[in-house]
Amino acid sequence: MTLTSRDRLHATLTHQPVDQVCVDFGATAVTGMAASIVSRLRTRLLGDSQYRVRVIEPYQMLGEVDEQLREALGIDVVGVYARTNMFGFENRGWKPFRLFDGTEVMVPEDFNVTTDANGDLLMYPEGDMQVPPSGRMPHGGHFFDAIPRQEPVVEEELDPRNNLEEFAPLSEKDLRHLRSQAETALAAGKGAIMGVPGTAFGDIALVPAVWRKRTRGIRDIEEWYVSTSARRDYVYKVFEGQCEVALKNLDLLVKTLGNLVQVGFVTGTDFGAQQGLFISRKAYCDLFMPFHRTINDYIHRHTSWKTFIHSCGCVSDLIPDFIGAGFDVLNPVQTSTRGMEPGRLKREYGKDLVFWGGGVDTQRTLPFGTPGQVYDEVLERVRIFNKGGGFVFNAIHNIQANVPIENVEALFRALKDCRN
Repeated sequence: MTLTSRDRLHATLTHQPVDQVCVDFGATAVTGMAASIVSRLRTRLLGDSQYRVRVIEPYQMLGEVDEQLREALGIDVVGVYARTNMFGFENRGWKPFRLFDGTEVMVPEDFNVTTDANGDLLMYPEGDMQVPPSGRMPHGGHFFDAIPRQEPVVEEELDPRNNLEEFAPLSEKDLRHLRSQAETALAAGKGAIMGVPGTAFGDIALVPAVWRKRTRGIRDIEEWYVSTSARRDYVYKVFEGQCEVALKNLDLLVKTLGNLVQVGFVTGTDFGAQQGLFISRKAYCDLFMPFHRTINDYIHRHTSWKTFIHSCGCVSDLIPDFIGAGFDVLNPVQTSTRGMEPGRLKREYGKDLVFWGGGVDTQRTLPFGTPGQVYDEVLERVRIFNKGGGFVFNAIHNIQANVPIENVEALFRALKDCRN
């Protein structure tokens, strides 16, 4: 029996057999494709060279996988996105923009950039060019990096409330926006994943707060990492305040969305490097795990959602703790790192976790391999991870703009062949 996309995701999340592997590209900010890649795919698959892809996540310059392309690629999952993007403005009032590689795209009306003496693009929080820029795309680059805007640190004046300024109750407008997207996903028969606001404790992509015009508190990346040890009590108080707001917002979300959403993306904090952790297990269990468990417990008590953790790198030593904290889904499944071999992960943790990612190596095979190597690796990963269910196919993190389009086509060709 052929399942709908929504039923396929449900079966996958509950470790039931599926008619074919469940696929996500574009449903989250860590499972997407660069706008340039989306544009080339559309041209090759749909033959519409005049179509201009929308950049829906300007920090990483990710492209919208629209309904027509989603159907052509066999994608099962859609994202329920926040009303404002990483730079703090809404995705509306679209205008044309040319990327450094020449791709013509559409960007939101408040996507306002200037060019510095090096030819770099500078982006502004909320699109307000009257304040200092918060993002930089190097000349010839493909995405933005955060610009450090750390105010001088005076130890005796540090106040955790300064790192809590971005956490606030969801507005009625926010809630209506989320419900509208979730209802659209349901009507289309698609699976739905939503980023849970305010639960990404210590996510280094969020600490610089590139969407805020002023950033008080600890905002420099290095300073934040130092603070998790040297100012642990400060960070813990930040997490306590963050968790309090998050629980209130979860209450609003449960009342507004019910079970329209199937997955809650709780956190994207990275804990791994190529060869091991860059945080000790004790530090994770003492500082992060209590808050992860609190959020996950609330979601599991009040909804049927499954909870999703994104952590890059070699996190095999933390996987038992992720399970203990109540996470149901692991992403991006960085199999290229030590101890993260696909067979081992599936054998040891496949009954407890859904693997969302790991479908192809984005550090080596996808950017530097041949189309044949990409094709073979995709088939092999589906064979391993999808055995008995519990696998949502995605690459290991976003597909970058400079990946050969022939390799991306090989990826989707392999998916099509293994689903037939």
